[in-house]
Amino acid sequence: MSGFKPTVNKTKCNGCRECKKVCPVDVFIMSKKTGKVIAKRWEDCIGCESCVEVCVPGAIKIKDV
Repeated sequence: MSGFKPTVNKTKCNGCRECKKVCPVDVFIMSKKTGKVIAKRWEDCIGCESCVEVCVPGAIKIKDV
């Protein structure tokens, strides 16, 4: 396990996909149902925080696990 867990606040997420574009390990997928991002492969997160930096609404947080 990587030691990091990204979480997405679905209320804040605007579905812009910027986090998905910048993630070097493809942690995020888009939900077809909601049109918002899900941290589907969170166990692959390397903790670079690129997703946090590009998330304008501040919907993504990364916790140490």
